[in-house]
Amino acid sequence: MVLGCQWGDEGKGKIVDVLAEDVHVVARYQGGANAGHTVHVGDDEFILHQIPSGILHSEKRCLLGNGVVLDPIGFGEEYDGLEARGITVEGRVGVSQKAHLVMPYHRLLDQLTDCHAEQKIGTTGRGIGPAYEAKAGRRGLRVSDLAHPDRVTTLVEEGVERAARRAHVLGEELSVDIGEMVDEALAAGDRLGSLATDTGLEIVDTLRAGKRVLLEGAQGTALDLDHGTYPFVTSSTTTAGGAATGSGIGPTMIDTVIGVVKAYTTRVGEGPLPTGMDPGVDEKLRELGGEFGATTGRPRRCGWFDALLARYSARVNGLTGLAVTKLDVLDTLPEISIATSYRTPGGEVHEFPADTWQLDEVEPVYETLPGWEVPTGEIRTLEELPSAARRYLDRIEELTQTPVRMVSVGTRRRQIIKIY
Repeated sequence: MVLGCQWGDEGKGKIVDVLAEDVHVVARYQGGANAGHTVHVGDDEFILHQIPSGILHSEKRCLLGNGVVLDPIGFGEEYDGLEARGITVEGRVGVSQKAHLVMPYHRLLDQLTDCHAEQKIGTTGRGIGPAYEAKAGRRGLRVSDLAHPDRVTTLVEEGVERAARRAHVLGEELSVDIGEMVDEALAAGDRLGSLATDTGLEIVDTLRAGKRVLLEGAQGTALDLDHGTYPFVTSSTTTAGGAATGSGIGPTMIDTVIGVVKAYTTRVGEGPLPTGMDPGVDEKLRELGGEFGATTGRPRRCGWFDALLARYSARVNGLTGLAVTKLDVLDTLPEISIATSYRTPGGEVHEFPADTWQLDEVEPVYETLPGWEVPTGEIRTLEELPSAARRYLDRIEELTQTPVRMVSVGTRRRQIIKIY
């Protein structure tokens, strides 16, 4: 499996795309259209929000597991958009019968709630939180429900009523056409019904046949509902434990867990970023790395590599290896910093704190390494990397206690260094 080890946007899409060559099935197991995986194929750029990145390889089966909350309208647009660009999707995508749906009233409620909140989370406004709330409250609409029009009508009417009451408390009026919403859901059901499958069974059957499966995560460890910087988190389990639950398999079937980290750190939305850079360096790195959200276009805040967060991610995910992305973005910097501990009012700490609010008070303790100041985009082996770049990767290994298995030095598929 492949997952993010920071606040998302680590470049998981590219790593999944590269590893997908060697597997038969790629399965997404959590999140929704709030994720955005950007993949470059030749001169073409693809931004995928719901369909797994493996779709860009012919003949790969792509699954959306029961842990995903699916926006049926956005899914249809993504499906048709890929077909229009020459990517064969038909017959290659399966959707869990147990996956919950994001309805228009979830999106409206998401936007209203964050707009009126005293403490803003900075959500994408895609309805993800309210959809997971409905799921946890045992009142969600699932893919399997779409085959039963009466059930859809009842669930939508009840969902709209609850959303309207909540909007009223916020001083807003929720004006929606329930009949139109039901019709949209049923229309989506025509397509989703043909794609509905038991994703867990498909994965198990694939493994029993001696074939390989790649589980694709969205967002990052620091956005995990349990282990992230709560409350500035997403509403799903982004860590490795969620992969089994969200795909419908047992945890003993997972034998490799690759954590993706940028060679620096970024964050979009609200919440702490302890290693945030000075404005000038922040702006420079944002431009060099194209650090703008794939889903919202919002600028990402940039920071130095946070070894406390990366080591914490390695522990809670049980990582077997790291994939370091965007090493090339650091090519022009004369010096590079790594946060190795935090100074707090209670003393120096070497582990990532559980108290999110404490992160606003910490002062990172940095270790500064020399930059390499030569381009790395055309390098394909570890031995070819400048010695300073190798030392930087070695230090990441030491501080995270996890071996680096892959290094990305550009956006193209070929710009990858595999280390085994």
